Amino acid sequence: MIRLDNIGKQNGKQIVFIEASASLLKGEKIGLVGPNGAGKTTLFRLITGEEGPDEGQVSVDRGITIGYFSQDVGDMAGRPVLNEVMDGAGPVSAIAAEMRELEAAMVDPDRADEMDAVIERYGEVQGRFEELDGYSLEGRAAEVLAGLGFSQEMIDGDVGRLSGGWKMRVALARILLMRPDVMLLDEPSNHLDIESLIWLEAFLKNFDGALMMTSHDRAFMNRIVNKVVEIDAGALISYSGNYEFYAQQRALAEKQQQAQFERQQAMLAKEIAFIERFKARASHAAQVQSRVKKLDKIERVEPPRRRQTVAFDFQPPPRSGEDVVALKNVHKGYGARRIYEGLDFHVRRRERWAVMGVNGAGKSTLLKLVAGETSPDQGSVAVGGSVKMAYFAQHAMEVLEGERTVFETLEDAFPQAGQGSLRSLAGCFGFSGDDVEKRCRVLSGGEKARLAMARMLYDPPNFLVLDEPTNHLDIATKEMLIAALADYEGTMLFVSHDRHFLAALSNRVLELTPDGIHQYGGGYTEYVARTGQEAPGLRS
Repeated sequence: MIRLDNIGKQNGKQIVFIEASASLLKGEKIGLVGPNGAGKTTLFRLITGEEGPDEGQVSVDRGITIGYFSQDVGDMAGRPVLNEVMDGAGPVSAIAAEMRELEAAMVDPDRADEMDAVIERYGEVQGRFEELDGYSLEGRAAEVLAGLGFSQEMIDGDVGRLSGGWKMRVALARILLMRPDVMLLDEPSNHLDIESLIWLEAFLKNFDGALMMTSHDRAFMNRIVNKVVEIDAGALISYSGNYEFYAQQRALAEKQQQAQFERQQAMLAKEIAFIERFKARASHAAQVQSRVKKLDKIERVEPPRRRQTVAFDFQPPPRSGEDVVALKNVHKGYGARRIYEGLDFHVRRRERWAVMGVNGAGKSTLLKLVAGETSPDQGSVAVGGSVKMAYFAQHAMEVLEGERTVFETLEDAFPQAGQGSLRSLAGCFGFSGDDVEKRCRVLSGGEKARLAMARMLYDPPNFLVLDEPTNHLDIATKEMLIAALADYEGTMLFVSHDRHFLAALSNRVLELTPDGIHQYGGGYTEYVARTGQEAPGLRS
């Protein structure tokens, strides 16, 4: 369906692709992977024709429809969410628009002399509309929006009143409703909660077209893709299988290449030692010349290119008391809406609570109550003795001072720390070299999240309250964070839609449902096994 043959592409001074080739065939579901800045979005733009290659050719089969979801959703305002989604559904929405124009023409007295042509055209358009299942379009649009977490009130409301994250969901719904032959999805799992993620997962598994997507959610990608294409130093390398298989194969290939490199280095050292030892002796001149020629002809094995991943080691936090936080008979509401009525919840030292619940169940409200960001209407929230708490929420990124650099931000937070120590901290969270001189106002969402996390974890608290800490983080940074938190000796209370994060770090689950609040001993994996569901209200 789509082929890239010997593509070359350069953006400014950066070489993105060198003689890169790959294909997307009917029925394939490809995960596109590579470090930030490797060229994943550029590849999508080459396929859609928004950019052209400097060399080589991009071929798309005739008649193929492509739906492309990107993080740049553009302006949306002035009409209901449902209409916004239906109008983006590709050919069927264009035909629906023409039908509306023709229907208006049929009752327009000024166009009476055109009536025969209008009626004939209406018949043709209506036939095509039926072929494309147009009459079920509104129902399908409502179904997709509900799957992505929209309430009926939101579906009927003005799209312009939605936040950026919800507008992303509207843009994604347009592509899903379009049912193109090929879907290109650039980070579709961003801004989704776990329920919407699981719905989208099922939708994409059942999608019978071709799919190429990027995602920072390892579990999401692992369950959908049957092929992985990696962008590695300008080349496109294909692996059959899911993400887990790719990760294993890549590690195996690296290991084999390293062993091959080391064997060759040992052989070269031996040959060079012989040449150095005997080059001045006439009796060995022929042997020396023979070995020099042999070395010149040997094709050198390169060591594997190692992805730069730096481990972050927690300093041991100070020990807290056994009782970390206790909520007693807590009532909390916003206006007429009641969130909690008589909540009792107790967190003890070294517990790691994952808070689960559908949108609006009160997950973030619970974390705000614990962190002191909001007060209960009734009841008490008591933080225990010697508890040193750190609270991470999305607003932690918004309070970064725009004109300060990454390094200055860390320096402001820790004036007593040495420069080397702070540079090491910055490196752990992906800021190496000149990156530490970037001003906060130009940082991406992922960079802001990493900086806020670095600032929070350097002087270690003994109680971490985390609201969606992995939003915006790439897979490598998530892995680093999970590894660091796995060895963390303090207490945790967190909300996350990342199932890998949930499974790796929780040892308790608090489930918020309309039927009441349930507590489970054991972590997320045990919760799934016991309830038969990956999230409240959803069956696996």
